[in-house]
Order: sequence, then structure tokens, then C-alpha cells
Amino acid sequence: MKFEELKIIPSILKAVKDKNYTEPTSIQEKAIPMALRGDDILASAQTGTGKTAAFAIPIIQHLHNEQKHSKGRRKISSLIVTPTRELAIQIGESFRDYGKYTNIRNTVIFGGVPQGKQKDALQAGVDVLVATPGRLLDLMNQGIVSLRDIKYFVLDEADRMLDMGFINDIKKIIAKLPHKRQSLFFSATMPDKIVKLSREILVNPKKLAVDPVSSTAETIQQYLYMTNRINKRELLLHILNNPELNQVLLFSRTKHGANRIVRNLKKENIACAAIHGDKTQNQRQKALKDFKAGKIRVLVATDIAARGIDIDKLRHVINYDIPNESETYVHRIGRCGRAGEEGISISICEPEENAYIRDIERLTKQKIQIVNDNPFPQTDKPMNQAEKKEWEKEKNKRKQEFFANRNKNRNSRGNSFNRKRR
Repeated sequence: MKFEELKIIPSILKAVKDKNYTEPTSIQEKAIPMALRGDDILASAQTGTGKTAAFAIPIIQHLHNEQKHSKGRRKISSLIVTPTRELAIQIGESFRDYGKYTNIRNTVIFGGVPQGKQKDALQAGVDVLVATPGRLLDLMNQGIVSLRDIKYFVLDEADRMLDMGFINDIKKIIAKLPHKRQSLFFSATMPDKIVKLSREILVNPKKLAVDPVSSTAETIQQYLYMTNRINKRELLLHILNNPELNQVLLFSRTKHGANRIVRNLKKENIACAAIHGDKTQNQRQKALKDFKAGKIRVLVATDIAARGIDIDKLRHVINYDIPNESETYVHRIGRCGRAGEEGISISICEPEENAYIRDIERLTKQKIQIVNDNPFPQTDKPMNQAEKKEWEKEKNKRKQEFFANRNKNRNSRGNSFNRKRR
């Protein structure tokens, strides 16, 4: 099927052609006609399947057609809520790209930066608002954002919203939306809480299940190095000695671990940067921009910060730490091998993570190819005292990060409530 067969207007087709897209992905082929008809949609689709275009293109087309008959100042007609600032920025860029030959105007709002420029953009008038939950509620409480004119609502990455503790914020936002609207709901997984939430948002939805989270792209080659914890650093350097790994997205389990990896790589004169929740928005955007521009070779990311990283033709992903959630592994390696391109995933596994690998293989129904040409092979030798001390230190760091993030979220919600009371 070609995009021309989806009844998309010429101005959007021209923008799609500029992106060198010729055939829609599975989610686009199924969702775009439904959305153009005005159906509510409940879709199970993971990051990397092209779902942003699946909701952005119909919304732009709806708004473009309606603009012919509207007069006066622009009102926010479409709201897209997504969990992270990186993903929000990416969605905003997609609306800009697909709508560049229309008169549709969008803006993005998120926390962690002063609100001045965001406030100015909103007051100038926008058609589409892309937002993270915290900043959206904050500006709503200040009277800067009103949702009374919303006709099209998208909740993206709903399962990640739940993981990040945004479920109550989402319910507050939904309560302010007009009852009559079109709603599109996207989630990589569908746990009971997500299904229950979808019932509060959607009316007689069309259900789609495309590229379930258990599947990995056929274009991604997966390799596994079995080693011991004490040798991970040296093994990583050995892997990076391959000049073909000229652009690598590397995953660390914790922010502390990401910073340590960056310090070690810089000692070896490897250009790199970390991207995680403790970095400022400007630092995260600079790291991502430098990575895309080829100024740094290795971008070290935690899982939450990596949501929304979309890099054309990214070929290599390295799992420095094996995730304890199998679905997270699928999301990670899905950063490469996108849009039919080839990708290579490399995982470095210590004995304590062997069980995670078995869980991943059960979920994906695939065996990960073990690399036998390994200068630091895994042994059954138990950890020595120094290794145990480092392991406990890392475990305590993860606990501290967990409680610090939880308290930060609580304080953020408390501050928002107090501003509202004042």
C-alpha cells in the first residue's frame, strides 16, 4: 500500500514525500483511515512502529479542513500528552514536519525549564499542544492553558505514564476535557490498570494490536557477551575498538552508572555524554544534538531518558546492564534497526543477570547469539570482597535514586497543589 491510498490531502502527502516515506507502516495503514473517519482508537504499539505519524497525520488533516471555516484567534484544538520531554519534543517535530505545507501551528510544553517562552507561544495561539503531564497541569492551574476547545486528544506511551506515577495527573487532565471529542490511546503493553483507564477515555474504540512488545525487528542482529562484573569496563572498551561502532546508544540501569561509564570512556578519549533525569533540559538536548550530529560517539542513557530518542539510521545499541524487565530490552534494541534499516544489538551480561537473559529469550521466543570470541569470558567464580562491595554500593545507589525520584514527584505534585490553593 502507498500513502496516496489512505485519502491523505496533497499538502500532507508532499510533506510525507519530503521525509522519503513511500509505504505506511502497519500501524499507519490501519490507524490513519480509522482516525480520519473520527473513530476512537485503542492501539497496542511500541515505540519505533511509526505511531506518531499514525495520529499526527489525521489530526493535521482534520484541523486543516476545519481551518477553512474558522475565524478569530487560534484555540488549542488538539492535545497530545506524553510522559517525557524527549518524546514530547520528538512529537512536536513530527507535527511540524507533516504539517509544514499547511497552516497548522503547534507548540511543546514540558517541565525542567522556565515557562516564559512556552507561555508566550501559547498566548500567540496554537492549534496543537504537545505536553508532559506535570507542566500541563501547572499551566492549567495558572489559567494559562484551557482544554475547553479540545476536539482531538491523544494519550501516548500510556504504560510508561503508569510506570512513572502519572496516572492521577492523567485523570485530572481527562476530567477537564470536553465530553465530545475524538480520543486516541497508545500503549506498548496493556496491563489491567491501562485497560481500565482506556475505558474512561474512549467511546466504542476500534482496537489495534500491532508489533507487540514481545517482538523484535527482524532487521536487528542480537549478540551477547557473557562476562563477569569486574570485567565489564574492559570488555566494553574491547567492543568499542571496532571502528564500525561509530555511533552507539548505550544503556545503563542507573543515573550513577551512566555517569561512571562516561567518566571511564572519557579517560580513553572516547567522545561521549550521558542523558538521564538528573541532567538539565539544556544538557540533555545538547547531548542528543551532538550525538545526532556525530560530535560524540557514545550516548549513555537510562531507560526513562531514552524514551523518545529517535535517530535516523542508528545502527548500534549496547546494553551495558541487562534490564530486569524483558519488555525494556525490546524497547532498548528497538532504538536501532528502525524503518527497515539494519541494526546491531550487543548485550554485556554478568552472572547475576543470566536469569534476565533467559526471561528475554522466553518473551521474544528468540535465542540471542553468544559471542565466543570474548577476551573476558564469564566464569562461575563467586564475587570477591571488592566486587561484593561494589555490587552493594551500586544496589544502594539504585535505592537512593528510586526514593529521590519518588520524593521529587511527590514534591512536584505538592507544589502544584499549593500554587492552586494560593
